[in-house]
Amino acid sequence: MATSAAAYDRLAELKAFDETKAGVKGLADAGIAELPRIFHAPPHLINGSPTAPADDPIFTFPIIDLEGAWGEDPVKRAQIVGNIRDASANWGFFQVVNHGVPARVVDEMKAGAHRFFELDVEQKKEFFGRDMTKKVVYNTNFDLYSSPAANWRDTILFHMAPDPPEPEQLPICCKDIVTEFSKEILSFADSLFGLLSEALGLSSNHLKELGCAEGVDVAYNYYPPCPQPELTLGATQHTDTAFIAMLVQDHIGGLQVLHRNHWVDVPPMSQGLVVNIGNLLQARGFKFVPVMSNDKFTSVEHRVLLKGVGPRVTAIAFFGIGYTSNSRLYGPIEELLSESDPTKYKKTTIQDFVAGAYKQGLDGTSFVQLLKLTDD
Repeated sequence: MATSAAAYDRLAELKAFDETKAGVKGLADAGIAELPRIFHAPPHLINGSPTAPADDPIFTFPIIDLEGAWGEDPVKRAQIVGNIRDASANWGFFQVVNHGVPARVVDEMKAGAHRFFELDVEQKKEFFGRDMTKKVVYNTNFDLYSSPAANWRDTILFHMAPDPPEPEQLPICCKDIVTEFSKEILSFADSLFGLLSEALGLSSNHLKELGCAEGVDVAYNYYPPCPQPELTLGATQHTDTAFIAMLVQDHIGGLQVLHRNHWVDVPPMSQGLVVNIGNLLQARGFKFVPVMSNDKFTSVEHRVLLKGVGPRVTAIAFFGIGYTSNSRLYGPIEELLSESDPTKYKKTTIQDFVAGAYKQGLDGTSFVQLLKLTDD
């Protein structure tokens, strides 16, 4: 065993894998029977917390019907705002239905993910890279060289707003739907931020005026069947460096949210959008930046389990983390502060927060300590 451990050169194996530019799909297509060691996750990341019992109502994932949210019934809107407030404060996650994004667009986004990742490797290589300032970037794990274990997942990321790519910079197989989805999701985000603003006790246009919906990155994730799913993860537990994120997932599932120290499955819904609070709109977790809500909402760890079937595809929109020239300083919203509830963090720009989070670790744990004003 000692000889085997001494002979294992992780960096060399990472580089060899990365240089193929074929991703985990390339390994799956090659028919490997054993998972390469670079993907072996530490056992505590897979087995650290128990899965919630399916029949316990306190672990029922919140699903919010938005029908009537923008109608003329103030009672209905108040009820929906209350549901969003409760889910954002207690779960940091919820799934919305009747959100207004056309079913055709949601379905075509999932189809577009299949079309891109099932291209020939030579066609995908055109978009391969690790420069995250580029408007279109495809690779396996943005943190491949810094994470304790690689995730069984390929990704292509599009920086779609406020400065979108030129049409010729996008893959032909999905450029139309990615462009259309971006427009639809930005429109819906304007409405959702209105509900979130009211859930914080603010005017409906407050978060929008702060620029929370100005920047959006759209990503496709692809999880091919894994030969040993018990040894790795599709995504290690993490929080998102964003104001909010919105996810389209297919029928396979695998997304789990950490709630009351248990992993809770997020049920796949064909037309549902999964919304989660990001670190820039964070609340209780002391490790992350409550930049906006000052302890009103919570940003919660989540992960993706593999099931040995697939491919599983998702499409996700991250709001507010675009690599823009926006020099706006963000901190806890002044209207939420009081003498008894003062600000807990220094102000920061999105660019500095993102850079600090990636430098200190993707969850930004150490970087947050530089911003924190109080010890609690």
